[in-house]
Amino acid sequence: MTQEALALDKPRSPRRPAARRNNFELYSWLFMRISGMALIILVLGHLLIMNILDGGVHRINFGFVAGRWASPFWQFWDLAMLWLAEIHGGNGLRTIIDDYARKDVTRFWLKIVLYVAMAIILFVGTLVIFTFDPNITS
Repeated sequence: MTQEALALDKPRSPRRPAARRNNFELYSWLFMRISGMALIILVLGHLLIMNILDGGVHRINFGFVAGRWASPFWQFWDLAMLWLAEIHGGNGLRTIIDDYARKDVTRFWLKIVLYVAMAIILFVGTLVIFTFDPNITS
């Protein structure tokens, strides 16, 4: 017998080849912490203003939203909340897909569906915030 026929793989060798050494996962982890803290401020501020102050939810209607989005400050606030929440949640779901999808093909297609859904939601949400017309006629 030849030496090649007797060669065995190293025990506990990784199923997939080692990934390139980059810091994507480190930056992803750091983004989750920073965006989480920013979202706490944005969401609690949103809930306080929309649901508690000045009569609460009973005053929220089309005119209230139109008046609020007339200000660039509130447009930016809602845009930041949309983008951070979407990317924060998408990044978390990407991690779950990596952890639980066993097949590479399944992992690939789940991530494609995730990224397409994220892009559509971000595009439509941003479009609504910036093209909102308070003078709609019925």
